[in-house]
Amino acid sequence: MAQKIIAGVTVEVNEEGYFTNPEQWTRVLASEVAQEEGIQLSDRHYAVLEFLRERFIKGENLTIRSVGNSGITDIKGFYGLFPGAPMKKAAKIAGIPKPASCV
Repeated sequence: MAQKIIAGVTVEVNEEGYFTNPEQWTRVLASEVAQEEGIQLSDRHYAVLEFLRERFIKGENLTIRSVGNSGITDIKGFYGLFPGAPMKKAAKIAGIPKPASCV
């Protein structure tokens, strides 16, 4: 496994840059990863990230539809928060592995 220094902290990542140890995640690290992705995080972004982290910890499947049904944002809003590939970007910023539903 590879290591990457983010905001002065060494974290374990896979070949695609996703955290391999979600426990290393912090809001500071999320902000740095988001900047690399061209995203400035807001409270709504953090709400989505925390939702995804909670679902991941519970072992639930992460899908765009589940975010759309979360009550935090709808699907269109999710695409607006994380443009291009919302689930991939959100998972990376949330410090969790890329969901199986993402290619």
